[in-house]
Amino acid sequence: MKQTALLVIDVQDSFLSRPYWDERELPAYREAQRALIAGAEARGAPVVNILHVDDDASFRVESGLVRPQAWLTHQPAATFIKHVHNALTDSGLQAWLDARGIRRLAISGIRTEQCCETTARVASDLGYEVDFVSEATLTFAMTHPLSGRVYSPAEMRERTELVLAGRFAAIVTVDEALRRMARAAELVD
Repeated sequence: MKQTALLVIDVQDSFLSRPYWDERELPAYREAQRALIAGAEARGAPVVNILHVDDDASFRVESGLVRPQAWLTHQPAATFIKHVHNALTDSGLQAWLDARGIRRLAISGIRTEQCCETTARVASDLGYEVDFVSEATLTFAMTHPLSGRVYSPAEMRERTELVLAGRFAAIVTVDEALRRMARAAELVD
């Protein structure tokens, strides 16, 4: 096994001003995300923050919202800015990981089916082993553009797990991700 880096993707204040922001699932997500970060740090796995910048008003640097949400109090090993949906293409993250010999990623953050899923797919295509920590991802209800059906956050997570499992990532709980990090760290030492 290989050393794991934990990616904390787009957990930034930009989302707080989006019309779809919904805090109903935030407490459970926040608890899982904090546990994952604390566990990764305890196991010596680098925790990497990823922030998203684009032309949307709340995602512009000038908005003052492109910053980690206040409840994230860890000191990341590194922070990268991305301008596309995945964290690897234009951020400098891939070079940083490769320079450290990191070939396994644990994916967490906001939004499950967008930047987290896209990062998992691209990472897999680039040869990284990927643990997708669904309970440490957050998403929101979405409405199908043709049928009008509303998909709940739970349905969005389930769909993401379905399309990633066995092809692009291992779908793991926080506890499973931390066990895998610990095993990888033992084999690296």
